[in-house]
Amino acid sequence: MAFLTWNLNYSVKVKNFDNQHQRLFDLINSLHDAMSTGKSNTVLDKIISELVLYTKTHFRSEEELFAKFSYPDRLKHVSEHTEFVKKISDFEKEFKDGKIGLSIEILNFLNKWLLKHIKQTDKAYSEFMNKNGIN
Repeated sequence: MAFLTWNLNYSVKVKNFDNQHQRLFDLINSLHDAMSTGKSNTVLDKIISELVLYTKTHFRSEEELFAKFSYPDRLKHVSEHTEFVKKISDFEKEFKDGKIGLSIEILNFLNKWLLKHIKQTDKAYSEFMNKNGIN
């Protein structure tokens, strides 16, 4: 059973972004599955690498549209992206340094990110994007 299940409460009403967010759900569920079988260390490197890639593609996609349409909360939103990138970079370094218990830290961080960033900060741009023809 999935740790987190995508549903319309997470939708930002922009199909491309919803699809990208669902990828984050997949990563969280993969990490949780590995943790529940005691194999998190075997997948953690891959998950961190995919999170780094996710931040590059997803954040760039959002930020390009923010700039194109002069999204009014752009700077605040981008600053949250910057904090996320830093945190993932910190996790990557801690993993390479052999930190113990990192899986649960990452899982908790990502879960909070979904609740705070996607369900609040990202949802705030839904109407703005839709009005600019982005669905």
